[in-house]
Amino acid sequence: MNNNNFTELNKLPISEKIQLVVRLWDTIRSDQSKIPVPASHKKELDKRLETFDSHSLLSLDKLKQRLENQK
Repeated sequence: MNNNNFTELNKLPISEKIQLVVRLWDTIRSDQSKIPVPASHKKELDKRLETFDSHSLLSLDKLKQRLENQK
């Protein structure tokens, strides 16, 4: 996009700018497979998943039992 196009877009009323942004975002969102994900993001997601998986979740009954035992 050249500066002349941007200047013209900048003259639009705010409501039209918002509509344009929404339409542009929709085109980006519809093709997510082409959006690169940095390795650092993937590494962080893997780390968080590992942390999540390593913690045991309690059933409601076990949680109640633990709370009762602490009294």
